Amino acid sequence: MSVKIHTIALLLLSVCLCCQLSAARRASRRRPCCVQVTSRNMSAEVVGETYREQAAGSPCVKAIIFHTNDGPLCADPIAQWVMDLAANMTKV
Repeated sequence: MSVKIHTIALLLLSVCLCCQLSAARRASRRRPCCVQVTSRNMSAEVVGETYREQAAGSPCVKAIIFHTNDGPLCADPIAQWVMDLAANMTKV
């Protein structure tokens, strides 16, 4: 093979490697997501004054995420207790 072909092959390999590293870096910065939600009233467990919404996108499901002393709580956004609690909190 000629030097020109080797150079092009090496350049393409470098581009592919950079793209894979970039994608891996973006994936590692993503927040963990809710893959299931609870409809059971857990309002007594919620701490703080903020919540966040999560959109559905495989494998994540649509959820309202509250904070508890045990970590994030993934709640069903159409549950009445969730709507009532979120109405009195700040969305972040």
